[in-house]
Amino acid sequence: MDRRSFIRIGMVGTTASIIAPNIVLAGSLSKKISSHNMAGGIFYTKETPGRWAKKAGAHSPIIQKTGSGVRVVTGHPMKPGKHWIVKHVLLDSDFKFVAENIFDPTKHNKAISDFKISGNKGVLYALSVCNLHDSWVSVLES
Repeated sequence: MDRRSFIRIGMVGTTASIIAPNIVLAGSLSKKISSHNMAGGIFYTKETPGRWAKKAGAHSPIIQKTGSGVRVVTGHPMKPGKHWIVKHVLLDSDFKFVAENIFDPTKHNKAISDFKISGNKGVLYALSVCNLHDSWVSVLES
């Protein structure tokens, strides 16, 4: 793992600890997180892509409910040694770690994660971490 990837992975935890205390859980969480003063700088959303405006479509994770949990998909190419999604991280409504899936671009040609979770009745956040274009956050409101 190169230095850049290591730093970006470390940013995931930092991102969650910075934004969690400041988000008010009223109204649309997607709008709240996208309007947060850290959005577009420390983390990115489809609505607030910051310096990566042209990259939002391929980097924003899509979260879908499944029969046994959730599926996170990032429509991003997986180019070994060049540009790929490093991992998906799933966080609960309090930004506590739920699960993660780390990708090896030499073995995974798509960034798809199936997380088996049960009993979750609240909000879930998914982070998609790119080795070049930082951390992207999406919200699944249930």
